[in-house]
Amino acid sequence: MRRTPRLVLAAVLLALATACTADPAPTTPASGSEDPYLRGSGTLRVLAGSELADLRPILDEAREATGVTVQLTEIGTLDGIERVASGAAARDHDAIWFSSNRYLELHPDAGDKIGVDAKVANSPVVLGLRTSTAQRLGWDKNRPTWSEIAAAAGEGEFTYGMTSPATSNSGYSALVGVAAALAGTGRALTTDEITALTPRLQSFFTGHALTSGSSGWLADAYVHRQTAGVPLGGLINYESVLLSLNAGGRLAEPLTVIYPADGVVTADYPLTLLAGAGEQARANHAAIADFLRRPSTQAKIMERTHRRPAVTGISLASDFGPTDGGLVELPFPTRYEVANKLVSSFGDTLRKPARTIYLLDLSGSMRGNRLEGLQSALLGLSGADTSLSGELTRFNGREQVILVPFSTTVQEPRRFDVPSDDPRPTLDRIRADVQGFSANGDTAIYDALARGLELARDLDTADPGRFTSVVLLTDGERTVGRSLDAFRSLHAGLPATIRSVPVFTLLFGEGNVGEMTEIATLTGGRTFDARTGSLGAVFKEIRGYQ
Repeated sequence: MRRTPRLVLAAVLLALATACTADPAPTTPASGSEDPYLRGSGTLRVLAGSELADLRPILDEAREATGVTVQLTEIGTLDGIERVASGAAARDHDAIWFSSNRYLELHPDAGDKIGVDAKVANSPVVLGLRTSTAQRLGWDKNRPTWSEIAAAAGEGEFTYGMTSPATSNSGYSALVGVAAALAGTGRALTTDEITALTPRLQSFFTGHALTSGSSGWLADAYVHRQTAGVPLGGLINYESVLLSLNAGGRLAEPLTVIYPADGVVTADYPLTLLAGAGEQARANHAAIADFLRRPSTQAKIMERTHRRPAVTGISLASDFGPTDGGLVELPFPTRYEVANKLVSSFGDTLRKPARTIYLLDLSGSMRGNRLEGLQSALLGLSGADTSLSGELTRFNGREQVILVPFSTTVQEPRRFDVPSDDPRPTLDRIRADVQGFSANGDTAIYDALARGLELARDLDTADPGRFTSVVLLTDGERTVGRSLDAFRSLHAGLPATIRSVPVFTLLFGEGNVGEMTEIATLTGGRTFDARTGSLGAVFKEIRGYQ
């Protein structure tokens, strides 16, 4: 019988895989309607974005079918790009798997570091509005343009949450999409056009009321805001996240997904082999890519994660929006400097300015390496870190940085207002202050937390137009001052807007994991694990949430 081209390809790849391993013969899908699975052996080590965690059950099935275990190591977008471009990723990984490679491919040092890729799914970045808001604006029946969305947000018609473009692909895709649509040229942006668009983009971002470093946490924070009595009008996020929220039963009011008429930027989740990967890694990548792109697997990915299939011939579920060419793809920047200009402009001039309150444990147990690590992390945010991620996560122009050291007692806050035009003198003052830290005394954690939120309340009353967040770093348990119960009572009595100020706690040293997690949950924040690795990396990660 004459073989089909697909069977010939499968035979070639299968020969490559079995030449390196003595695995048993490939199994056949239960349906019997697809070709035998390609086989690999061992582990495919993949550097991946956090949003791919929902694919782990699919990857468990892939292991059973192919003999390959996919080991995901989560990393932020900018740190991932740096590791690939520097060659560091290839030292301990075989492949990368981000929501998109577009930004990475612009990096001048990345082109020879990546090899073949396999697109696994699609998910456009769109707007989800509370149904009542969408109906009031008439967008449940008529698709608005990004210009109309920007105008309505600027006029206070709705508020929304969006991830930070400096740390999350969904936020960066949203920024690219709205900027390209507002420019209206039909081609990639230039740096001059970004500058000219600044007033219109600033108007759009007046509606931005919740930020995040990840698309998943943004959805959780949106739900928390509802229960805290400070609801938002909607979210800008992946279509898959919005549809998952609607399907999850956590919303008091469902979201109407708005697909802008002038276009979107779509994530395509390319599983990408790193250049120089060994023969076994190539065979494993081929086996996993083949498994993920099979129609049966694509249908499961669509059903379980609400992402669109990456292959043709699969009917979309009814909850998806426009199909058959109904989604125009907006142009992505074609030059690295333009891509970076968008991110830096967002932080310094476009977004609402941030207010970051750092509660810093300077008790006796912080002496030595721990204090040096804390100082290094804050110096990095003040401009000492000249890496790509350091440049794009430094303290921004217009940001209000407040350092509140504590030990036996809580010290007076040190406030620094970073100007947009010449931030260096202010950043120098922050560095000088941090370099003067010394560690002594006991640990009044909850006195510091109470002071931080009271400070947030007072500052928000005087200047409410900011993103306010609190970061708590402690390496031990409370030894003096008010208790956790006393803090809970104080927190319950705060205004709703201050109760919703997120506290980001760091697991560090001998800190109480249970209490740190409870504080984060109570305030709608998140816990970050700084017990291994550098504090600098964790502080940069937190920047996406501020």
